[in-house]
Amino acid sequence: MYDVPPQGGRRAVVTGASGGLGLEVARRLAGAGAEVVLAVRSPERGERAAAAIREDHPGARLEVRTLDLADLASVARVAEGLLDEGRPLHLLANNAGVMRPRRRTETVDGLELQFATNVVGHYALSARLAPLLTRSGGARVAWMSSSAAHVGRLDLGDLQATRRYRPFRAYAQSKLADLVLALFMAERAAASGANLASMAAHPGYVRTNLFSAGASVGRSRPRRSLLEARWLPHQEVDWGAEPLLVALTSPEAANGAYYGPAGPWGLVGPATLVRAPRRATREGLGARLAEALAELTGVELAL
Repeated sequence: MYDVPPQGGRRAVVTGASGGLGLEVARRLAGAGAEVVLAVRSPERGERAAAAIREDHPGARLEVRTLDLADLASVARVAEGLLDEGRPLHLLANNAGVMRPRRRTETVDGLELQFATNVVGHYALSARLAPLLTRSGGARVAWMSSSAAHVGRLDLGDLQATRRYRPFRAYAQSKLADLVLALFMAERAAASGANLASMAAHPGYVRTNLFSAGASVGRSRPRRSLLEARWLPHQEVDWGAEPLLVALTSPEAANGAYYGPAGPWGLVGPATLVRAPRRATREGLGARLAEALAELTGVELAL
């Protein structure tokens, strides 16, 4: 299992840290000495997550901040609060996500829920925090993608799936977009000489509440996702979190790298470098996506 190197003196923000992979990432960063901001939609669940981490690491330095990635005003409030403090920020884990709501759902900003949460909110958060990250020296931004990115198609003319909504297709598009943004941010950082690295990761097949939570959106009773196939190789959150942790903390992790499991079909196993799908590396795609997101959010990614 990956041993996170000492993170003393470093501050991290982990989105979606109240459960699943995000909680595991926050737990292991805190255990390695990092100060961790748990950026979560539910403050109650965030406090429970912080208490669970302190059970394992009594001296953990933790803070819970309320962040709803599906609400751009919430993203702005969190980012502005961190910027106003002016303290260095070294690690940003763009982890939170929504997966496969059965019906198309719009956010308060009129955006499709999956794309808003998985992509737009994380783009806005990263763009707003860019000045803080670039001043911190050797900061890293890690974007959680998915193996679904390999079958995703990025439709710049219909990012909000208004013409035809298919749950998995919309999810795959959002995860491909996260990967494209990770690579674009890496390119921008390299071109500008910014002291910042951007990486991407995917966890393989980990059965977390992401499956059932997305399938249950808009329903009075929880619904089990058909993707929870028990015959597929799967792993627990401690292994699933490793690609993101490697991207965030490994001394060998390079700007623009993509990490995922090394085992069968890329679903399980220790973290290793993996190849991004060709459609994620098309020339100019990242710039066009960033331009579209800047128009949606009113925030440009300036590095």
